[in-house]
Amino acid sequence: MTLKERVEQALDTIRPYLETDGGDVSVQEITADNVVRLKLLGACASCSMSIMTFKAGLEQAIKKAVPEITAVEAINITDMDDPNATLPTPKAL
Repeated sequence: MTLKERVEQALDTIRPYLETDGGDVSVQEITADNVVRLKLLGACASCSMSIMTFKAGLEQAIKKAVPEITAVEAINITDMDDPNATLPTPKAL
C-alpha cells in the first residue's frame, strides 16, 4: 500500500464522524519529508471546533496509523494560538 493510501485509510476511520456533521477532509499533498497537508471540507472548514477536530482526531489518527509521517498540517484553518487568528466566516445559505 502506498503512503497516501495508508493516510487515506487512517482518515477513513474518522470520516464517518465528520460526515455526520456535514464535513469531510481531503489529502492535498504529502511532501517529500512526509508532511501531510489536509484540507477540511464542508461544515468542517467553518466550524469553530475545527482545530480540536484536526489535532485530536485527524492528526492523531494519521500519526498512529502511519508513523513515518513527520507532521500533519491543515491548509485552511488558523492555529487558535496565532495572534492573527480569525474565525472563518460562515457561508451564506
